[in-house]
Amino acid sequence: MNPLRVIVITGMSGAGKTTVAHALEDEGFFVIDNLPIAMICRLTELVLESRGEVTKVALVVDVRESGYLQGLKPVVEILRGQGLRVEVLFLDCADEVIMRRFTETRRRHPVLKSETVEEGIRMERELLKDVKVIADRTVDTTYMNVHQLKKMVEDFAGEPLSSDKLKVSVMSFGFKYGIPQQADVVFDARFLPNPFFIPKLKGLTGMDQAVAEFVLSHVEAREYIDLVMKLLEFQLPFFSAEGKVYLNVAIGCTGGQHRSVAIAENISSRLREKGVPVKCWHRDIDKK
Repeated sequence: MNPLRVIVITGMSGAGKTTVAHALEDEGFFVIDNLPIAMICRLTELVLESRGEVTKVALVVDVRESGYLQGLKPVVEILRGQGLRVEVLFLDCADEVIMRRFTETRRRHPVLKSETVEEGIRMERELLKDVKVIADRTVDTTYMNVHQLKKMVEDFAGEPLSSDKLKVSVMSFGFKYGIPQQADVVFDARFLPNPFFIPKLKGLTGMDQAVAEFVLSHVEAREYIDLVMKLLEFQLPFFSAEGKVYLNVAIGCTGGQHRSVAIAENISSRLREKGVPVKCWHRDIDKK
């Protein structure tokens, strides 16, 4: 495989593409915003001719390409056929959050000139539906702040170039804040005894030893984790055989601060012991 790594950043306007682009630039990527799809292959040729001076490229592709978006899939296939590592990262976000972000920044939606932002979002989703299908990773930024999004990018950008192993992202979340759109597999831990109702544990999180010990002290929690591990061990080879590069495993409890955090950490640790590349993060751990 050629050492050149290409990340295509795409997705909904207002979902954080600019933040991701800046974070990748900080990670040493050569970033180009709004490069016409027709010029992507020529760009990679020029980069390869630089004899290793540039090894990481990030390209922002979105609805500004309008009618040319259908050309992205064949371009990605061409580059992969040349042995390049090409990854498509799609950023999504709930409509109401996108609307709020546009209102706060007083920006006009790029799809429209005079219609409402709401109509622009609807049209943009329609334009991007085929692009979302080819994404290697979809990230829902609805409940992510800038720092969480940058941390996700740092982990993503720092992954080794070899793509022969399926990479797993294990995240905890709170059901009351919504199920993550990027989740491939969702597990529900709300049936387990809740540390929230223990006064000395309420203000802590699943990252604290006392909470983790409380959660794992219950036989049903240990049996549940064993069952989740058995299912993942069964599924991972099949996901990998299907050509999936990333698997997003989401574990939820009510608020995303206690049970789901402790279980996500435990499952991540056990997967690492089995040699599975794992990133673990906690979407709602800081929410009150």
